[in-house]
Amino acid sequence: MSETGHDTQQAVSEDADVVHTPPQHKSAYRRWFSRLNPAVQLVLMQLWMPVFMCIMFIICYVGAFQHLAPHNVPVGVVGTASQAEQYQAVADKAEPGGFDFRVVHNAGAAEKEVRAGTLAVAYVADENTIIVARAHQAQAATVVPAMVTPLLGARQAPAEKDVAPLPTGDMGMTPMYLMLAWCISGYLCAMFIGLMGGPLRRRTRFIIIGVVGVCLSFLSSFLVSFVLGAIRGHFFQLWGLGFCWAVAIGIAVNGLSYFVGRFIAVPSMTIFIFLSIPSSGVAMPKWLVPPLFGWLNHVVVGSGITEMLKRLIYNVGPGYQRGWTMLVCYLVIGLVMTWFGRPYWEWRRVRQLLSGRTTMFRDAQRANGKRNDRENKQILAAFGLAERDDGAIIRIDPKAVRAQRRRTKQAGKQHASPDIPDDIYKPGSEGSRDLRWDARWDEHSGIMDTLENELNVAPRDDEDRQRRD
Repeated sequence: MSETGHDTQQAVSEDADVVHTPPQHKSAYRRWFSRLNPAVQLVLMQLWMPVFMCIMFIICYVGAFQHLAPHNVPVGVVGTASQAEQYQAVADKAEPGGFDFRVVHNAGAAEKEVRAGTLAVAYVADENTIIVARAHQAQAATVVPAMVTPLLGARQAPAEKDVAPLPTGDMGMTPMYLMLAWCISGYLCAMFIGLMGGPLRRRTRFIIIGVVGVCLSFLSSFLVSFVLGAIRGHFFQLWGLGFCWAVAIGIAVNGLSYFVGRFIAVPSMTIFIFLSIPSSGVAMPKWLVPPLFGWLNHVVVGSGITEMLKRLIYNVGPGYQRGWTMLVCYLVIGLVMTWFGRPYWEWRRVRQLLSGRTTMFRDAQRANGKRNDRENKQILAAFGLAERDDGAIIRIDPKAVRAQRRRTKQAGKQHASPDIPDDIYKPGSEGSRDLRWDARWDEHSGIMDTLENELNVAPRDDEDRQRRD
């Protein structure tokens, strides 16, 4: 120990103000659990993730898409008010609360509202035609007309007019998958920062999130535009839009990580994956999923991103204003949580240190690290190798080391620290004449536990020895 350490120890009196005492005995369960293989402990403590994902997949996806039913589906009627009232009366009797028939003055206005997504479909009574926009919502263009047709009472099935058809071969799912790529780029980066970069400064965190956002948004846009050819002519717009969303999502998750710690995956995946996809309206119209998911359409990032992409790619949807507003809101919320989260994280860390409490996960990590180090040394020793203090792998003669161990035990010493004989090194070992060793042994395995080496020649005089000690 250094002189400073000795001075500090001597300066502490027995009646000093104690701010920390060693933790109390651990529970019987923790003592039992700590006797398991550390790697097994870590695996068992991560099994909450597949359980969580299994539950959320079933609740959010099966719950949202299994029982489709109309909920105030807006249907335009190009006709008179009496016609709209007649259709509404039939709909209220057949499907209460399912449809909302609205009068539209002309077919041009109806087409515009269907393209913008304000109306699911529109019915032109005089022409017996249903107006759809497949590029805005392909599922709505298929499902909603089939639901509305029986309510119209027409003698013949209405004709269909698609005012925003999809390009040939396009299923309309590219915006959803691109949205997922941008969400994952943002929240996974921030999630790993929260898990493994707790002490990092705010600026460092933001730089990492920004760099990852630039790189991954470029990669996704490049693949979509030039490799797959799914979207043509909008590379730089996609790159910029993806970067903005990845950064906003990353900063939001970063702020949240200060408060939930290593369980940051729970809220981040819930918000940006499990709730975002069924509520975005891109997989299924928001009017057909349960009301909770329909309401979440106003706040989840999936709806903002996909509506912006639909406007960019297909020129449909409400436009960019709603998406930019949502992006700014997530960015501001993330900045506020980051500003207050850092002091809270430090306060909570100090509190844990003062209480002396440790988590089971942290104990398992430490035990696993020690076990890995011990096993690495055993594996190297089995092949006649050892790791030097500077990280270099050197060759040794196991027989000579075991003989030295026997001589040490006979001398009644606990640790072997005599001069190592020349034959401990196998021929060709570099620098073998200039090394001095301190070998300690694992009493259970019989294999050398640590091997301390020095690169310099042994001290020649008393002054060098004193400095070395």
